[in-house]
Amino acid sequence: MPAFAESRELAQTAARAAEEKLGTDIVLIDVSEVLVVTDIFVIITAANDRQVRAINRHLEDMMHRVHDVTPIRREGQTQAQWVLLDYGDVVVHIFDTENREFYALERLWADCPVIPI
Repeated sequence: MPAFAESRELAQTAARAAEEKLGTDIVLIDVSEVLVVTDIFVIITAANDRQVRAINRHLEDMMHRVHDVTPIRREGQTQAQWVLLDYGDVVVHIFDTENREFYALERLWADCPVIPI
């Protein structure tokens, strides 16, 4: 299977896991043409820090069960306002509402295509 297709499957699994824990405004952005280090950003909004943590746990569990992968790197889990899970070709961002609006990653990467979920 081509590498980008695998990245897309990982991103879709991450999106489904977030949906199952009621994550909102889920966006998959194809950054493969502008970044060398990753293919897809998955951006998720959670209502509060508890939901950020719940999405994080469930997403990591599903990624491990479905694809047998764990994040290369994790950041932000202690404060749970912006959690970053780096799966190599897919980077997942789980934001609380306030930080999602403040950092507005979709605006930063507005020239990149959005992948349908």
